Amino acid sequence: MAKPSTATTITGSKSQPYLSQAALIDKGVKYCLSSYVDVHGIAKAKTVPIHHFDRMMRGSELFTGAALEGLGQGPEDDELAIHPDLSAVTILPWRPEVAWAPGNLKYHDEPWPMCSRTILEQQVQRAANMGFRFNLGIECEIYLVRREGDQVLPANPQDVLAKSAYDVIGLLENLEWLDEIVRCMDELGWEVHSFDHEDANSQFEFDFAYADVMTMADRYVLWRMMAKEISRRHGFEATFMPKPYSDRTGSGAHFNMSIESIDTGDNLFGDSSDKRNCGSSKLAYQFLAGILDHAAAVVATTCPSVNSYKRLVKTGSMTGYTWAPIFISYGGNNRTHMLRIPKIRPEIEGGGPKRGETYLSSARIECRAVDSCMNPYLGAAMTLAAGLDGIERDLDPGDPIDVNMYELSDQELAARNVKLLPRTLLEAIEAFGRDPLGTRVMGEELAQSFIDLKTKEWWDYHNSVSTWELDNYLTKY
Repeated sequence: MAKPSTATTITGSKSQPYLSQAALIDKGVKYCLSSYVDVHGIAKAKTVPIHHFDRMMRGSELFTGAALEGLGQGPEDDELAIHPDLSAVTILPWRPEVAWAPGNLKYHDEPWPMCSRTILEQQVQRAANMGFRFNLGIECEIYLVRREGDQVLPANPQDVLAKSAYDVIGLLENLEWLDEIVRCMDELGWEVHSFDHEDANSQFEFDFAYADVMTMADRYVLWRMMAKEISRRHGFEATFMPKPYSDRTGSGAHFNMSIESIDTGDNLFGDSSDKRNCGSSKLAYQFLAGILDHAAAVVATTCPSVNSYKRLVKTGSMTGYTWAPIFISYGGNNRTHMLRIPKIRPEIEGGGPKRGETYLSSARIECRAVDSCMNPYLGAAMTLAAGLDGIERDLDPGDPIDVNMYELSDQELAARNVKLLPRTLLEAIEAFGRDPLGTRVMGEELAQSFIDLKTKEWWDYHNSVSTWELDNYLTKY
């Protein structure tokens, strides 16, 4: 059995007013979900009548850890208690009689080290000790699907364009669903910036305001819950499987990342005097270099499924490039890299401190090697830890590569010392096991449990016989 952590649990974001029991009752809430997120990123909860809210907040709700994966308990162990984060309690707009209360697992009132939200909190505290607050935006991509026997099909039978990115008709035909999702997001105060029809049939993307990393991780879990339930009400399924079709693009969940000063609130990633012409500061390059240095291990948590690596391929989508990275590299406003530095547009993004001729408040790094099925707490914790390691070690990533990476030959890649991301979940897990960062972030027991679970997932997949194999080999030999 894992031992309780000595780490101090820190509170989450204070971006919304605390909701007391009385306030929740006044708003018509009847039930509250005392919730934690498992190692796979799936929300688990016990439901509490609202009149027991205060008792719930003290940790009354217990989980049998041996019944759940990745918690390191046996049937002989005492239960784990959820201690919800009061600052994160959220009324569900699509079910206003229910509130969601994400929290952290504790054992006998001590933080449980195999709780993924606690893992992220530890990295948030590490950044705070350095004077930093890590901000994160997640681009949410999703497929709407329907089942016909063994087939998985786009939810909208009329959505058949070979290149459907930004298609207006495909968007308008799903506007009722889109409107309900966006209304809920705005009611939650997430400030939706835009949404569009993505590259594939019945695929959509939502972009909304960034937040501190813990707030954003909570929101991503809630967004998946919301999208799934609302979609079922409309008669189809929302899937966060990264690559549900072999001939269409996959679904990413790109991390848009920046660090601000805790003391001043200034974005520390921008520098108008950047000689590399990306508008980035030395700190940003150090952070970026740390992610590149640990990329193979980080991707095990940001692309954590067998299916994830069918998205991270050079070709294979219906429209040409997959728009997913396969190279451990970075560039400016260049989507063929794992990491890109989006161009700052002062005429659009404005605001914030002005240095020289460049507004720096929106300076950021985008990690494209993240997909829609990840556990946002573990993925963000590993990414943040890698970036902080780059800062501490004063790493430098070299100059950006401003070419189409997909068109470089193997010889050209070798000359530039560009390595590939893992090609399978097994490769990623093996890289995770070799890199000490995984154990430093997750602790020995959660790291080993993660390795065991994902290795088993790989071999369960690998040892199954697919339809493709039957079609190609059954009568060939």
